[in-house]
Amino acid sequence: MITVEKLSLTLGKTPILRDVSFSVNAGEYISLIGPNGAGKTTLLRCLLGMYREHSGNISLNEKSLTGYAYRDLALAISYVPQTHDVEFPLSVYDFVMMGRYPHLKPLTPPSLKDIEAVEHAIETTGTGEFRDRTLRTLSGGERQKVYIAAALAQAASLILLDEPAAFLDYHHQADIMRLLKKINTEHGATVFAVNHDLNSAARWSDRLIAIKNGSVAFDGPPADLFAPEKLETLFETRFRFIEEPEHNLPLVVPDE
Repeated sequence: MITVEKLSLTLGKTPILRDVSFSVNAGEYISLIGPNGAGKTTLLRCLLGMYREHSGNISLNEKSLTGYAYRDLALAISYVPQTHDVEFPLSVYDFVMMGRYPHLKPLTPPSLKDIEAVEHAIETTGTGEFRDRTLRTLSGGERQKVYIAAALAQAASLILLDEPAAFLDYHHQADIMRLLKKINTEHGATVFAVNHDLNSAARWSDRLIAIKNGSVAFDGPPADLFAPEKLETLFETRFRFIEEPEHNLPLVVPDE
């Protein structure tokens, strides 16, 4: 679905990404991990076409990203950012309908297909109980589900997310991760998400890609990264491994 080849990006005089190469296959759930400041969010923005002054190439469905108009790109890729600084004075239903923007025509009311897509997204994300409430009245976890519903209504085959469970309590973190896995496995969406929580990323993802100092430091199944020397090299800290019989992978915690 996406192929990144020797991607490098410098902003100002600071190199952010260095010779990054990887691919994303249809139907995968991939978590992008790595230390703070490694270039994860910048990489997502490159995949969205926000930075086009990079060297190397990004292709989507075997066509260079630079050949896509932004509207056409929105038909293929949806995005859930880490934070939402703008408070939209909209109901949940109207906000999710905004996710249909690549499909809507100016001055034309939503079609039956648009309405069905919104209803499907609301049902899938379990946000129907507050469909008539405004976003500002919702909790952080509820609001995040609405943002994901809008991305789902967009009907793009690839969903990019920047730390979708950040700032949420453990209950809502688990809710969001289960929802993303459901969208991936039951609805066929390809998920590519930045995740700062190593344990969560490993347990929900098919594959991990780790970025350090702007370069790919690891690309493979989670089990292949869960070795002391690999994690210590990546995060420059020591870890303890706690075996959990109900999971295939141990729980890893920093070793003070």
